[in-house]
Amino acid sequence: MTTSHYIAGRWVEGHGSDCISVSEPALGLPFAELMAASVAQVDQAVAAARDALPAWKKVSASTRAAFLRGFAEQLGERREALITLQMRNNGKPRHEAEIDLDDAIATFAYYAELAEQLPSKNRDVPLAAAGYTARTRLEPVGVVGLIVPWNFPLVTSAWKLAPALAAGCTVVLKPSEVTPLIEQTYGQIADALGLPAGVLNIVNGKAETGAALSSHNGLDKLSFTGSNSVGSQVMRSASAQCRPVTLELGGKSAIVVFDDCDPDQAVEWIVAGITWNAGQMCSATSRLLVQDGIADTLLPRLQAALQKLRVGNPLTEEVDMGPLTSQAQWLKVASYFATAREEGLQCLAGGQALDREGWFVSPTLYTDVPKDSRLWSEEIFGPVLCARRFATEAQAIAEANDSRFGLVATVCSADLERAERVADALEVGHVWINSVQAVFVETSWGGTKGSGIGRELGPWGLSGYQSVKHVTRCLG
Repeated sequence: MTTSHYIAGRWVEGHGSDCISVSEPALGLPFAELMAASVAQVDQAVAAARDALPAWKKVSASTRAAFLRGFAEQLGERREALITLQMRNNGKPRHEAEIDLDDAIATFAYYAELAEQLPSKNRDVPLAAAGYTARTRLEPVGVVGLIVPWNFPLVTSAWKLAPALAAGCTVVLKPSEVTPLIEQTYGQIADALGLPAGVLNIVNGKAETGAALSSHNGLDKLSFTGSNSVGSQVMRSASAQCRPVTLELGGKSAIVVFDDCDPDQAVEWIVAGITWNAGQMCSATSRLLVQDGIADTLLPRLQAALQKLRVGNPLTEEVDMGPLTSQAQWLKVASYFATAREEGLQCLAGGQALDREGWFVSPTLYTDVPKDSRLWSEEIFGPVLCARRFATEAQAIAEANDSRFGLVATVCSADLERAERVADALEVGHVWINSVQAVFVETSWGGTKGSGIGRELGPWGLSGYQSVKHVTRCLG
């Protein structure tokens, strides 16, 4: 049994009623257990963050920056252990686990720089009216709850934790019960750096723990990344407190391929967009819109590329795609395969769970999928790609935008003016042109429509943990 909760600068055992079993998805077997935090322990974590807030708010920006650089350095020193844990608990291939770690390191380093750039003094505000002066203060929003998902642990927590600490907030972090171990590293680093007790608190648990945190009246803000179903519950809890939230939710993103593309290059971008992390990404470009003039050339090459992917255990084999991270997700994806068979969809590749130990499925391609199919409209969260053909640019834009989600999209075209024009017309938060899904800490992350509220990364991520105060003084 693992001691897994970091509260007020101390490691404590869980007192909750839920036992969390941590599994290795490539084998389908558990390898660790921990007891969830109780509701009382969530209270303790929030109280510790509240107690630590006044002093942490007064810490200089340069000192906060030094702590953030310390997090980046300490992550690097634990590199091999963290990569191995990502491979074991998430099923990620090594190259993906390495990129995850590099992303987390870059995030802490970036927000260390932004912390140093925070104004040390108030900013004057020019006024048109005579006889008054005004100044602006940027202040930390306060105590924040951070709830992160299982598909990119370490990464999504860095995206929230680094800007929150940079802004001067104190935090309570709740990792996913599917992947609870790797975020413990942040508590270990806090100990190693001498981060003041209560600035960072970590509580693990299932729904009871998450509900206790999201509804806690001691929070000043909540940031959540996860499914729309849970996100709506989080939003209801926040509305009861009239508390601000940042929500990064689901997607059903489109990749649009025009007929002037090199088909082999387009296949590379398509495969990356649907099989990275075994398709377990809110940003997975799972709707392929391919122009008539290239479809008959591209689709057979795409079929062959998906069938050639090496699927296996990343700890024992050199693989292109690992297993799904949990049995629940494996069963969900398998249910969509059954739905596709019921709907009579044309399957060019995959379409089945693999008959082997662990939670593996085959990379899958369905073609000529009707718009009323569940597979076309619903987020599957697996390596399942649905394709449709289009004739004109206007049709491609209309079909790409015909979704309740609006997270990301990819545009593939040799005509860069057209690509830029289409990118501007897509109703999403981030568009890639002729690229894999390269995410940079300097750019924003977040979506429109049902894909969430607010933005992470870049200066927008920092501003999400700041409140604006204006002080106006009469000179008369």
